[in-house]
Amino acid sequence: MADDHDMSGRPGRIDWLVELEPVVARLVDRHLGTVREWFPHQYIPWSRGADFEGPVGGTGWHTSQSKLSTAARSSLVLNLLTEDNLPSYHYAFATTVSRDGAWGEWLNRWTAEEDRHAAAIRGYLHTSRAVDPVELERARMRQLSAGFTSTHEGVLHGLAYVTVQELATRVAHRNAGRHSGDPVCERLMTRIAADENLHMVFYRELLRAALEIAPGPALAAILQAVRDFRMPSYAAPDFARLAMDVALGGIYHVGHFHDEVAVPLLRSLGVLDLSAVGALGRRCQEDLGRFLELLRAEARSFEERRARLVEGRARWETLCAGGGRPAAPSRGTAGGS
Repeated sequence: MADDHDMSGRPGRIDWLVELEPVVARLVDRHLGTVREWFPHQYIPWSRGADFEGPVGGTGWHTSQSKLSTAARSSLVLNLLTEDNLPSYHYAFATTVSRDGAWGEWLNRWTAEEDRHAAAIRGYLHTSRAVDPVELERARMRQLSAGFTSTHEGVLHGLAYVTVQELATRVAHRNAGRHSGDPVCERLMTRIAADENLHMVFYRELLRAALEIAPGPALAAILQAVRDFRMPSYAAPDFARLAMDVALGGIYHVGHFHDEVAVPLLRSLGVLDLSAVGALGRRCQEDLGRFLELLRAEARSFEERRARLVEGRARWETLCAGGGRPAAPSRGTAGGS
């Protein structure tokens, strides 16, 4: 696939599949030499499990069976729904790159590694009775029936998006485990986050190579990916409520995106310090600098509001649990700046 862009001032068409394939081949070899084999069944607490209601005549699920906080449950459900949509991600990737050669080898290897994640998280949630399995399955059906459509067209823009997405997913998985209060869950999510990190490194190094080939177009793709980023689960059932639970719980929010995704990634690639990037590249560097300032301010503002929102929610839940009639929250408690 070719993208119409200048090469630091020279107009032309760059066939990114051809230009980057030798880099893909080298990175596949490096990945296969680095990745560590692991088995999902070894991370799932099978001894906790018990039959559910239905044909086998087990016990139905009840909220009292879950040992996780609301935020931890919402985080794991959202992370699982993200992983569930792998068939759509595979299709989007396969129709953007190639199923042959080094690209095809990576596509299949990446898919095989990613496929473990949903199975492992679902196994943990089922054996631990952490969430309602019926609602979880209904959400999975709705999520996969809707599918995922990438808004980042072309090889370069697709690579930039998936680099940011893999890093954000790594952070979200790792934090979900840390906030679960369950060492078994934390061990599993840390293992999955390690996969996501290696995938991020693969795509990041492809972006680094693209920056050397044509810095202007590469910077434009990075700018769009960072500035317009949304998790691929944004269309998941009940996404807004789940994402708010996760944000208020301090598991993943705009502050994490600034501190642990955008800033480290841009610093690693050195995008703001590159020279000889052409007019397009310079504009993108300026826009990235301004965006990071706005993102930092948004993160500070959200953290201040989060404390008030958490306090207001706790008061509301306490009053409801005690049978009281809670007063309507003030505009400040409701999230005013």
